Amino acid sequence: MTPKEKAKYLVEKSMPLAHDWESDNKIVAVKIALLCVDVILNEVGAKDWDIDTATKTNYWQDVETELSLL
Repeated sequence: MTPKEKAKYLVEKSMPLAHDWESDNKIVAVKIALLCVDVILNEVGAKDWDIDTATKTNYWQDVETELSLL
């Protein structure tokens, strides 16, 4: 799964949680997905995982970038 596909997947999985809120569901879902990625990067330690030589970042950093573009 590409980082862009993973970003969309995380938002889709977050939509049921966002549905309970009285705001724009997509905005809330993106925020939830960003929170998940932040935990993966900072608490699980994904920042230390292998770096892609083409992008000079790792997969989860790319997912974070794609989420910010949604």
